[in-house]
Amino acid sequence: MRRFGCIILVGAAIIVALLAGNFIYGWNSSGPHQQEQQVIITSDSSLASAARVLEEKGVLESADAFLNRAKIFGGSEPIKAGEFMIPAGASNSQILNILQGGQTVQRLVTIPEGTPSIIVHEKLMAEPLLTGEIQVPLEGSVLPDSYSFERGEKRSAVLARMQSAMQDTMTELWPQKTAASVVKTPEEAVILASIVEKETALARERRTVAAVYSNRVNRNMMLQADPTIIYPITKGKPLGRRIRQSEIAAVNDYNTYAMVGLPKGPIANPGRASIEAVLNPAKSDYLFFVADGQGGHIFANTYAEHEKNVEKWFAIRRERGEM
Repeated sequence: MRRFGCIILVGAAIIVALLAGNFIYGWNSSGPHQQEQQVIITSDSSLASAARVLEEKGVLESADAFLNRAKIFGGSEPIKAGEFMIPAGASNSQILNILQGGQTVQRLVTIPEGTPSIIVHEKLMAEPLLTGEIQVPLEGSVLPDSYSFERGEKRSAVLARMQSAMQDTMTELWPQKTAASVVKTPEEAVILASIVEKETALARERRTVAAVYSNRVNRNMMLQADPTIIYPITKGKPLGRRIRQSEIAAVNDYNTYAMVGLPKGPIANPGRASIEAVLNPAKSDYLFFVADGQGGHIFANTYAEHEKNVEKWFAIRRERGEM
């Protein structure tokens, strides 16, 4: 009998050891799923309810086994809500680390430099993974950049980050304003920067274009910036046709062909580089510029020089069949 009892005890110990080994092994061994799996954990989820979701998705063989292992081997940090990508074959340990670390899927919405606020609004409203309604943001209040967001995030939260980025940028850059700059307030800096942004897409030209408009302000000349004619008509969207003479002569708060000084407000959302350009324009006597036919501009000090440059531009356009 005693020998039989010893055999039973040894057998039981072996079984316990095997179960314990399997329990421990299961914490770090590869999971059952063969492909990366997307999982959404809601903000009201507990670890238990999250485990059920993971089991349903095939990421876990057993939610109960995962929870038991997590109680012993896992950390005490709470899990985070969001959208997670679980790598193929992720172990129980890796999955808990992902959920506790908040390694959520990041998506981007990109606002290019010079985008008007009406298009910022359209881009955010068109993103199907965002939620909620927003109004068209104040022109010039958004800093163009790429912004990450999570599935189900409110559009208002993403917009708030865009506007906060612009505020932070102006707070940083305004103290760097040089004596050559003609803007008197951060608001004026954004206005003039929005014109520079719409006039040139070339980084090498920004400070020179800023210098042209700064020189015109100093001489009490009209800025005569074509994009300021278009803004009241389309709110910054492409006009899609040539500007009419009646539009050039139109008197409003934006048309710089019919007024001296800066327009009422920005005509787009300028990027950091254009803001820097108006705060520190190039040292130049240029008062005029016109397209050179190759994506850039030709600059001139006098109207006589400018007229010659305009004739060259017209010749290019005629050759292209545009006139």
